[in-house]
Amino acid sequence: MEAKTRQLTIKNEIEELTKLPAFVDSVCEEAGVDIALIASLNLALEEAVTNVVLYAYPDSEGTVTIDAVYTDEYLKFVITDSGIAFDPTKKEDADTTLSAEERTIGGLGIFLVRQIMDSVNYERIDGHNILTIIKKIESTKE
Repeated sequence: MEAKTRQLTIKNEIEELTKLPAFVDSVCEEAGVDIALIASLNLALEEAVTNVVLYAYPDSEGTVTIDAVYTDEYLKFVITDSGIAFDPTKKEDADTTLSAEERTIGGLGIFLVRQIMDSVNYERIDGHNILTIIKKIESTKE
């Protein structure tokens, strides 16, 4: 299959996050991804996009754009915002060996994204945060 693309742009408002699962589901279904992987991908995207919505624009309105590119071999999601610079890949993974009470707040979202996805890459280009996450897939389409 040739690479196909889809795009979703949301405002940095918590209510807007409700649009994300339907977008991820439709992309995954078109790509022929199995249902178990769809749930994991939804979790990874929700973690990554929620962080942008909550923290990229502390005192202003902004948008988050999620571009999906997919083939029979992979799903790539590119999350772009023009908020404050933040590289989540530099954040240390949460120490999951500690109890919830002992752990510091934060870091679990990027930990989950790293566990689920095969590749996580961050760039800051022309005032934009660009987080690219890729999952290799075995398409269920015949």
